[in-house]
Amino acid sequence: MTVTLKNGVLDPQGKAIEGALGSLGFAGVGHVRQGKVFDIELDGADKAKAEADLKAMCEKLLANTVIENYAISLD
Repeated sequence: MTVTLKNGVLDPQGKAIEGALGSLGFAGVGHVRQGKVFDIELDGADKAKAEADLKAMCEKLLANTVIENYAISLD
């Protein structure tokens, strides 16, 4: 799953990365947003339960849903 800041929320880390990339000579970098990636292995074969569990994990712990969005990808 990927957790990123919602649009409109200030992203000082992304801004710092953007500036650093420019300082290193990488031209054309317009806008950088940073986020978090969680790789979580779950036991079992029930994809619906896995997706529900991952959503609950995000809602309760992994994402601050006031300022962050999350996206779940099952592989």
